[in-house]
Amino acid sequence: MNSLKLKVCGMRDPGNIREVAELKPDYLGLIFFEKSPRHVNEVIPETNASIKKTGVFVDASADYILKRQQEYKLSAIQLHGNESPQFCRELKNSLPKNVELIKVFSVGEDFDFSELEPYEGVVDFFLFDTKGKNKGGNGISFDWEILKKYPSTVPFFLSGGIGPEGVSEIKELHQFFEQQNKQGIFYGVDVNSRFETEPALKDAKKLKIFRESLLS
Repeated sequence: MNSLKLKVCGMRDPGNIREVAELKPDYLGLIFFEKSPRHVNEVIPETNASIKKTGVFVDASADYILKRQQEYKLSAIQLHGNESPQFCRELKNSLPKNVELIKVFSVGEDFDFSELEPYEGVVDFFLFDTKGKNKGGNGISFDWEILKKYPSTVPFFLSGGIGPEGVSEIKELHQFFEQQNKQGIFYGVDVNSRFETEPALKDAKKLKIFRESLLS
């Protein structure tokens, strides 16, 4: 399970960021979307260079994204809106070469994987979240069995209501892809609201237990 990455999203409080950063997650998500209760508009403390600060945007302009990337020294950009393949391509070309691009898709019962095709070869990762009333942070999961039909070679993050009790199912799904000789396709898990004491404040102890269970 060592190859499975952990992304902790919806961070904001400086003290909490330092606390969570001590666990050395692979990614820390900062949400730049004013309608979100986790919206970031303040100075963020420096963290270990190995942790990729990820900016989450929803239908933002390329200029806004590029400015935030520079201001916050973001290592990854996550697009959570209706961004087109062309927008993603142009943004990717404008970003520094080492900055990763993640495109989010909301999954319901009738998700059509053909929606992914125009983004292949453009973005670095897909992220699958639960289709809900909010743009993320709904705290509910979708049927992960759907992902066993995943046809793409683009690595993906699993998101949407992942909590401490989800470890065994996550491991089972990861093992499925390993057995299919698709190592690295199920790239990481993205956690947020199920580990919060209040919006943008994470329970570091709960995260520590989760991470240790995930890697055991």
